[in-house]
Amino acid sequence: MRDVAARAGVSLKTVSRAVNGEPNVSAAVQARVAAAVAELGFERNDLARSLRHGRSSATLGLLIEDVTNPFYAAIAHEIEQVAAEKGYLLITSSSQQQEERERELVAALTRRRVDGLLLVLGGGDHGFVAEAARTTPTVFLDRPPVGIAADAVLLDNRGGMHQAIEHLLEQGHRRIAFVSDPGELFTAAERLRGYREALTAAGLEIDDALVRLGRHDLGEAERIVEALLALPAGERPTAIVTGNNRHSVAAARALARVPNPVALVGFDDIELAELLARPLTVVAYDAGALGRHGAELIFSRLGATPAEQPPPREIVVPTRLIARGSGELGPSS
Repeated sequence: MRDVAARAGVSLKTVSRAVNGEPNVSAAVQARVAAAVAELGFERNDLARSLRHGRSSATLGLLIEDVTNPFYAAIAHEIEQVAAEKGYLLITSSSQQQEERERELVAALTRRRVDGLLLVLGGGDHGFVAEAARTTPTVFLDRPPVGIAADAVLLDNRGGMHQAIEHLLEQGHRRIAFVSDPGELFTAAERLRGYREALTAAGLEIDDALVRLGRHDLGEAERIVEALLALPAGERPTAIVTGNNRHSVAAARALARVPNPVALVGFDDIELAELLARPLTVVAYDAGALGRHGAELIFSRLGATPAEQPPPREIVVPTRLIARGSGELGPSS
């Protein structure tokens, strides 16, 4: 600031007033200070300024599993849109579902004095977020908080999978396989719950040999579907439901190589699903709605006094089944 003051021929106090947009600074002086700042190549450090004055940093922190996954990209995009409308920036980090990494990133975002935290965390106790949440509005996305009271925005995982199984039952299927993530993951557990409840409601027993859970990459998931299709005739599934978009892609690859078609319904829509050789039937939803609702919850708390803060809220984003062809095959098609 001394350099700017010397270049503009004004006092340090005048530079401070001009840079911070305070009144009683003439247009001519404002122009001279702005010219000096530009000539010297200086940029204002908004974070440092906010820390000095105890003001908002005008940033939100988002912690997701994998920024390359379209599901999380849609969430981040909507949060960024809402934040931009409020004059805020979004800082996004990926944890790769590593618990220690989650702890490190929450701490890092808190040290940067973000005004709100939006978190997609794995299983286990989330108590490590409690200290940050006491002073920073915090919203859990996709998975509910465990060991801490906080706002949450979730999908109707159980209802969506229940709808998928009912759809396959209507086509005449009775042996329906389920390929998904590990059961300790909230979303997978809820989708498995919907699978089991729908079959039980139809009077069918659960065949555990048709339930394949695990943290599968595409290649492993594809091999699991191939193994299901290789079961003896009386044990082989006539339909498959997948728990997420990765598993849907893997199943579609495996099914493309078998002569006898097997019905397939995927949880999560995927790009170009309608352009596959057999268009993919999916349980779809507005992924961006999780981010949009989450950001709105953050700003509602930022705009309220301590006395006006409501109890933790939970918003459930609905799902819908989109029939495109792969889930409409009968068991003898």
